[in-house]
Amino acid sequence: MEDIVMHPMGTVRNEVVHGGGQVWAEVVSEIHLNQGLDEALEGLEGFSHIVVLCYMHHMTPGQFPLKVHPRGRLDLPLVGLFATRHYSRPNSIGMTTVGLLGREGLVLRVQGLDAFDGTPVLDVKPFFSSRDYPTDTRVPDWVKTVQAMPHRAHDVRS
Repeated sequence: MEDIVMHPMGTVRNEVVHGGGQVWAEVVSEIHLNQGLDEALEGLEGFSHIVVLCYMHHMTPGQFPLKVHPRGRLDLPLVGLFATRHYSRPNSIGMTTVGLLGREGLVLRVQGLDAFDGTPVLDVKPFFSSRDYPTDTRVPDWVKTVQAMPHRAHDVRS
């Protein structure tokens, strides 16, 4: 298989340098997009939410667990990495649906992006409730336990 090459289309700017206990849902960030993307953003401000794909650049390439306890909690079951949203992954790609607070030129102001300051942004997509939020979903019981807890910057992603 040939290599896949991606180039960041922007950078995350916020006050989170490393995990410090912030509740990610409360973090407001700016996504500074590269010059020349102005026209590609037209109409995005009509959406309340967007999906942001980032390259988690703080991760060590090639090192990831095959099984984890979600959020590092030993009281939760040991499950396969792909059954979680653990941050350590084979390709270090992060995906988060965030609230779009506004747009000024090439800067998107968002809330809830769980990415550190300086994180490269790979793509931005509008959130479509009909496509991105199916109504017939199911999750294991441990996910319900995790969802009841606030997601903090120091947590291991579940």
